[in-house]
Amino acid sequence: MPTVTFLPMNVTCEALLGESFLDVALAHNIDLQHNCGGVCACSTCHVKVKQGMERLPEMEDDEADQLDEAEGLALESRLGCQCKILEDTDYIVEIPQLNPAIAKLFHEGAH
Repeated sequence: MPTVTFLPMNVTCEALLGESFLDVALAHNIDLQHNCGGVCACSTCHVKVKQGMERLPEMEDDEADQLDEAEGLALESRLGCQCKILEDTDYIVEIPQLNPAIAKLFHEGAH
């Protein structure tokens, strides 16, 4: 069974084939923002894939366009909602730490 380890909290979760990193995070109460609901219309589920990038589907134009808006963009950056787990392997994903003022805005109204 595939696993996803979320950094910096160092929590490893089992995943199902076909799930996205966002799906796995939500199923295991990992705080990964997703203001658009996971439909590739924002960049709040930005993650950095530290292991397993070569086993993910290629990035499509919509994802690349949204990533342009992400804070802390890097070569290993992807949107968690677009990274579908297609192979039984172990993935390591870093959730970038947001500026505290920006993080507060994302959490306002969350219950």
